[in-house]
Amino acid sequence: MTNYLNTLSNYFISPERTPGKYNFADLPIGISFEESNAVIYGVPFEMTTSFGRGTKRGPEAIRLTSARQIESFLFEEGYDVSDRAKIFDIGDLKLSGSHINVLSKKPSIITRALDYVGRKINHITSLISELNKVPVMIGGEHTLSYYSIEAISCYDPIVLHFDAHRDMKPEYQGLKMCHTTPFYHLMKNGHIPGRNIIQIGTRQADKEENEISEQNQVVTYDAWKIHESPSDLLAFLPKVTKNANIYISFDIDVFDMPYVPCTGTPEPFGLNPFEVSLILKSISPSAKVVGFDMVEVSLKNNDYREATLASQTMFRMLSLL
Repeated sequence: MTNYLNTLSNYFISPERTPGKYNFADLPIGISFEESNAVIYGVPFEMTTSFGRGTKRGPEAIRLTSARQIESFLFEEGYDVSDRAKIFDIGDLKLSGSHINVLSKKPSIITRALDYVGRKINHITSLISELNKVPVMIGGEHTLSYYSIEAISCYDPIVLHFDAHRDMKPEYQGLKMCHTTPFYHLMKNGHIPGRNIIQIGTRQADKEENEISEQNQVVTYDAWKIHESPSDLLAFLPKVTKNANIYISFDIDVFDMPYVPCTGTPEPFGLNPFEVSLILKSISPSAKVVGFDMVEVSLKNNDYREATLASQTMFRMLSLL
């Protein structure tokens, strides 16, 4: 186990040396890598954002709010997240400036940078998973989820995709792989069949994405459907996740605009925290979480509301363990 930790640590900057300066949640009882069942790692990366920027500060904002702003006690459940999950924060992925020119908009340079980062994410996620620990990625733009999900696709998971957007464009602004395309390529490249993708809170797409979704039998519970009849989704999820492997990909913009003042692509008509909490609680207790991510969290003007909500949501996802 020590050899695995040494191998993994070579890829990372320790949490205390990251801009967030704390371990995730800064839990009072230290958990060793060997004792952990969930390994958190940050990827402060953004290159393909097409509107607002700032997702590279997501790991920083989440670490700081989870450690200093909120308690890890889940008030409505009456237990601490550490009662359910043994969390080890390994730090932020080292991103070499020689490989990543964050100012570049040339598709060829962006593609090379994504390939470089993606291979690292895939390898890291696979190593963590092989040790029977749950890989938890905090980003960073949503493109990164492609590589994490690709790594655990061998488990044939049900993917619960919380997002305002479908992210199923074949290409966008000259890029095949970017923040609007990962779920299209997960299906196209044979990693996840469309019928295993459940999109929750969706409320923005183009006509082609909707057709791609229908052709691939993607299950969609859009925001209007959830608002009008939440019981449909709350009855469906326990059945579809029963005894299943699941991966949760959580884009913070699934929440309605007032809750996410910093994210780059906010959309109206979104979900609220109570709805998301109920949805997460409806996942079958027999389901096995094989990984999850929290992406598109941003930080601007010292506004930590969005990161606080992301941290609280992560606590509830970790409690599924």
